[in-house]
Amino acid sequence: MSALRIDVHAHPWTADYLDRLEALGKTDTGTQRGIGAGATGAELDHRFALMDRAGVDLQVLSVAPQSPHLAAEAEAEAVARTANDAYAELVARYPGRFRAFAALPLPHVDAALREVARAFDDLGAVGVGVTTTVLGRTLADPLFRPVYEELDRRGAVLCIHPAGEGAASPLIAEHDMTWMVGAPVEDTVAIMHLVLAGLPARYPRMRVLASHLGGILPLLPRRLDDHLAFESPQTPELPSIALGRLWYNTVSHVHGPALAAAAATFGADRLVLGTDFPYEDGEVFVRAVEYVSESGLAPQEATAILDTNAADLLGLSGP
Repeated sequence: MSALRIDVHAHPWTADYLDRLEALGKTDTGTQRGIGAGATGAELDHRFALMDRAGVDLQVLSVAPQSPHLAAEAEAEAVARTANDAYAELVARYPGRFRAFAALPLPHVDAALREVARAFDDLGAVGVGVTTTVLGRTLADPLFRPVYEELDRRGAVLCIHPAGEGAASPLIAEHDMTWMVGAPVEDTVAIMHLVLAGLPARYPRMRVLASHLGGILPLLPRRLDDHLAFESPQTPELPSIALGRLWYNTVSHVHGPALAAAAATFGADRLVLGTDFPYEDGEVFVRAVEYVSESGLAPQEATAILDTNAADLLGLSGP
């Protein structure tokens, strides 16, 4: 496959979209405003210039954590359609720069299935994106099985992003650690919910993509396997095997040892480039790409992470 450098973890949020969520009761949109995440000409020019500096061909856009996971089905479906239409328009305007993960109106499964069909069949989405929990529900909730069955049938990507709720722990959220600690904890817990429920094996064609190297999962496989017999004996396969079925993006805030641990644990073929733009902007954005080649990995491993793994995961081909 020809080289195609794809950043699978990038965000845009327009002020109109965030305003609409606030009007429906969401109160946590402040960290998405005023950070260059919009789609104005100046913001896009800045984004494209950074991508060019880092050699990034494409970004895959997602609205998480501002996903349309809303209690009212009609509202959730309407907002999801709005988000997906806006992303499809951006992709159509800049096909050499963007692809998109579709937003789903969860926890409303029938509406989500309608949007899955529309996103893939009409809008050209390369996967769907959800947050680590949905209105307090774990992603392993049986309610969501029909969605996973459809993604499995399509061989589609399910991208999981932290919800930004401090893992529902006041020890995190009430002590100024919602994102610095809470986000990787949410990644870890959400993936383990799927593993303990046996979902990676049950839906082997659904391609689960975890954020932030899977949180602390690169450090845990031996512990997870050893604790299984007395703590979760009903789990259908060893966690170390289940975790090997997933993919992980490289967002680690340029911490080389974390990347090396993930490559050693999961295999470099399971890692794909992510930057978390616009939270990693300017020189930090460039370093988020460069560090992959400077973390002690074999050159062929770094090349695969940067230039071929994501294209293979998403079913895209190089120029």
